[in-house]
Amino acid sequence: MDFKNFSSRYFMKQKMMRTVLIAMVPVYIFAVYQFGLRVLALLLLNVILACISELTVMRMINGDKAKISEAAYVSAGLYTLTLPPTIPFWISGVGIIFGIVIGKCVFGGFAKNIFNPALVARCFIYVCFPVQMTVEWFEPIRNTALGGFARWTAAPDAISAVTPMINMKQHGIETPIMNLFLGNISGSIGETSALIIIIAGIYLLYTKTANWKVMTSTFISGLIAAAVIYYAVPGSNPPLFAVLSGGFLFGTVFMATDPITHPQKDGARIVFGIMIGVITMVLRRFSLFTEGMMFAVLIANSFSPLIDRNFKEMERIRKERQAAKLNPEVKEVV
Repeated sequence: MDFKNFSSRYFMKQKMMRTVLIAMVPVYIFAVYQFGLRVLALLLLNVILACISELTVMRMINGDKAKISEAAYVSAGLYTLTLPPTIPFWISGVGIIFGIVIGKCVFGGFAKNIFNPALVARCFIYVCFPVQMTVEWFEPIRNTALGGFARWTAAPDAISAVTPMINMKQHGIETPIMNLFLGNISGSIGETSALIIIIAGIYLLYTKTANWKVMTSTFISGLIAAAVIYYAVPGSNPPLFAVLSGGFLFGTVFMATDPITHPQKDGARIVFGIMIGVITMVLRRFSLFTEGMMFAVLIANSFSPLIDRNFKEMERIRKERQAAKLNPEVKEVV
């Protein structure tokens, strides 16, 4: 088989998507160390199903010229990192198929989707299978130098019913900040270590793959919103705990910065990030959901075209008014 021709026939090369894949490598290395080789099996399953789903649907739409975008790998990789380590394989597979087909292909494929496919996939199984998504969590594999690299998964007696956020919300027990920073905690596969996620975020910013306005506005607004709620509403999460726990940091670095689903104008990007940060903290405190990042990003995705349109319109009006001042013969826009 001529693999070069096979690759050019079925796969679309995208440099930006490859950079995101590289950024996920340290997150996956740490995830395997924490939770075992089962993480890689989940990833492989999701990548295969994402590719098959995208190629099948896009060929139905565009014929034999349709190809698998590298964004499909990114969606599968990010989706896997948001899952509990205990998730059954079949539920994971159902989620990624739904995310690629309904969250991406029905809009016309790559660069035409409104919502982040990885979060569409996670939201679907979160609603359909809440027990599997919220009740059981693996404690990190300990007491071995190789960690999860020498284990398929954690032992059955390592299953815990709580993550740091659940522990805080239900029992008022705050996980030490250093544990949240280093990642020696239970939680979703790729959301435990703030340090690793920050390293990945720095790499994405350095390579200009992620937009810094979206990332910083999301983080800062989330921190400020958490502080306001903490001091205004008794029993709320401390600000630093709020931004380091759950999927907030992971969503800030990898999900909010999706270049397809966030606005294209700079001012709109800042508003978009502020929406995500504020909505996340409000949902965490005042809704039944322990984690609000997933819903916040999807809500902001739905408003993204409108925000972009308004900023483009404001920019057009500003330019026409400037032109009217420079040339009095040009009628000023009211």
